[in-house]
Amino acid sequence: MTRVFSGVKPTGHLTLGNYLGAMRRWAAVDQHEADALFCVVDLHALTVEHDPARVRRLSRQAATLLLASGLDPEVCTVFVQSHVDEHARLSYVLECVATDGEMRRMIQYKEKAAREQRRGGSVRLSLLTYPVLMAADILAYGADEVPVGDDQRQHVELARDIAVRFNQRYGHTFVVPRATRPEVAARVMNLQDPMSKMGKSDDVGPGIVYLLDEPDVVRKKVMRAVTDSGREVVYDREARPGLANLLEILAACSGGSPEELAGAYHSYGALKKDVAEAVVEVLRPVQERHKELCADPGYVERVLRDGAARARGMARPTVDAAYRAIGLLPAVSEVAEAGAVLTV
Repeated sequence: MTRVFSGVKPTGHLTLGNYLGAMRRWAAVDQHEADALFCVVDLHALTVEHDPARVRRLSRQAATLLLASGLDPEVCTVFVQSHVDEHARLSYVLECVATDGEMRRMIQYKEKAAREQRRGGSVRLSLLTYPVLMAADILAYGADEVPVGDDQRQHVELARDIAVRFNQRYGHTFVVPRATRPEVAARVMNLQDPMSKMGKSDDVGPGIVYLLDEPDVVRKKVMRAVTDSGREVVYDREARPGLANLLEILAACSGGSPEELAGAYHSYGALKKDVAEAVVEVLRPVQERHKELCADPGYVERVLRDGAARARGMARPTVDAAYRAIGLLPAVSEVAEAGAVLTV
């Protein structure tokens, strides 16, 4: 059975972009058609300046929203990255295979490092190396597919390169993964800046619809969305990015293609109204289930504990194999269990 791995980073409140671009497909398709693991990648949140209490709070919220979006812990594995030591164990080994040049070519590193420097802050080493940790996240589980948005495809390609290089140098150890993406709304854009994605790490603003926004807040943000010059409603991602973003959101929420939907409207106002209502209806069941889960925190804790135990059982054999392959001496307990005699 195909194995799928993906995750969300708790650097901000999850957005409509996270849901339409990834989470909804995870619940509707991936968990049923594959051996699927979904992870709150909290270690990745430490690569920039952060408030520890906020990271913990957002990690719990993200896990709860994953379940609220429809992930079933009886069908898939839901866990928190830092609860499984194998991620950090494998990351260092893979750093010994990756190169400095590969890290510095990562587009997200260049963008985030420049942003941090403009703010007058220092760039943490982990910001440079975190794509290797992401590769460890994927390779530890022998994932065949990694559902990601366009902005993360370069990182999956890096994981592929590292896996191939390790296998060639030290013997076949890792499955070489491939990136997959949904057909529509893989990258929902900011309603006020349609050239930028709707990112959860952005400052709070009217261009970002959060999964827990109240219906009236959602309507207000959509109705104030930036459109383009002209009156005709047409789908043209290059020339009319604001309009294209609204049509893609509507297509993802209600079905159909952006091109077909454009022909049904004669004004921006009517389109925005329908987009707003479609988003409200898509988020309604998620918000209702989130409220139920928040009333039973013990359930979420049990899901994360059991998920971490299951994930650990999957990852440990592969990580142990990687340690042996690259030349590390097995621990005495491992040798004893194998019935071998350790001599010096």
